Amino acid sequence: MQIGLWIDDDRPLDEVVAEVERAARLGFARAWLGQRVGWDPLAVLAAVGSRAPGIGLGTAIVPTWPRHPLALAAQALTTQAAVGGRLSLGVGPSHQALVEGRFGVRWQRPGRHVADYLDALVPALAGREVDVRGETVTALGGIALPAPAPPAPPVLLSAHGPRLLRLAGERTDGVITTWVRAEGLAEHVVPAVLGAAAGRAAPQVVVGVVATVTDDPGAARAHVGEVMGLAGQLPSYRRALDRDGLPGPQDTVLAGDEAALEREVRRFADAGATELQLCPVGPPAERARTVEFFAELARAAAYAPAPV
Repeated sequence: MQIGLWIDDDRPLDEVVAEVERAARLGFARAWLGQRVGWDPLAVLAAVGSRAPGIGLGTAIVPTWPRHPLALAAQALTTQAAVGGRLSLGVGPSHQALVEGRFGVRWQRPGRHVADYLDALVPALAGREVDVRGETVTALGGIALPAPAPPAPPVLLSAHGPRLLRLAGERTDGVITTWVRAEGLAEHVVPAVLGAAAGRAAPQVVVGVVATVTDDPGAARAHVGEVMGLAGQLPSYRRALDRDGLPGPQDTVLAGDEAALEREVRRFADAGATELQLCPVGPPAERARTVEFFAELARAAAYAPAPV
């Protein structure tokens, strides 16, 4: 299991790029950027280019609703060419309140929408013509790039519930999930994705984890409950938390000293995660301590699943 770093983009662009460069120097497997209300993650990753060699680059995630799949395919392939083939394209439907409230796009049949979207996106990234006249997406044509065209980036689907987990296994290169503990990952996420991927290449299982190396785990979880607790009210997260018997996002936080967090990391590896995507939280000193500790684990690359 490898370890990547999710990078907060709520800062000036040069600082975001510097954080990607720092992640590369520290030895993280991938640097991840999300699509929120600021910088465009694919444009930022293209801007990094050769400035951060030796590290994978990923989006976690680009929402599907605001971007036509052919437009996203063109942008992703442009970024892929700019970064020398190191891109992983994480996509997902986001959440109804965010999509309708921000973009004015009607949220309807999200599972059908994602299936239609992938029917167009995946072949377009591979350089094939598409003819999709689905119930929620129409896409005709392809992306014409001069030779040599960049390789198609792996597509990872953000998923928490059964239908999207199945689509992740059936249609993409893997899943990105979050707000889950190792037990829930082993019991619900990994079996659904691997079962749907039967006969295909083994899918990636990327797990976003909020973590802090701290001497006061209770305070850390209370802080996450205060600043991130609204995530637990979004339906897809809420259903996943209820499935795993967890009151809120704070109950998934990895908090404690280095020994405690190393045990938690091992449990995720044993549960079938192929990558942990670290989101560090806490006061500046604790964040720095957390990033340094997880960077040590990333460089050690010692987290294969325990033998059965």
